Amino acid sequence: MVEKKTVVKIYTTPTCPYCTMAKNFLREHGVEFIEKNVASDRAAAVEMVEKSGQMGVPVLDINGEIIVGFNREAIRRMLKL
Repeated sequence: MVEKKTVVKIYTTPTCPYCTMAKNFLREHGVEFIEKNVASDRAAAVEMVEKSGQMGVPVLDINGEIIVGFNREAIRRMLKL
């Protein structure tokens, strides 16, 4: 059986300190992610709001499960870290 690859998307803005902390946390644990800058990418902003119902960042999409904000424990649980 083939193991499903974890897909992590993180919706950010350049000035958000929690976005930076979340990205650093993922990097520290060797987790690859796709970053979507909602400040410069309108389609990404719309996608983020549709997924999360939130305007604030960061929003993480881990295999379709949404985490709003930088919640270390929720991220650890979802990624089994």
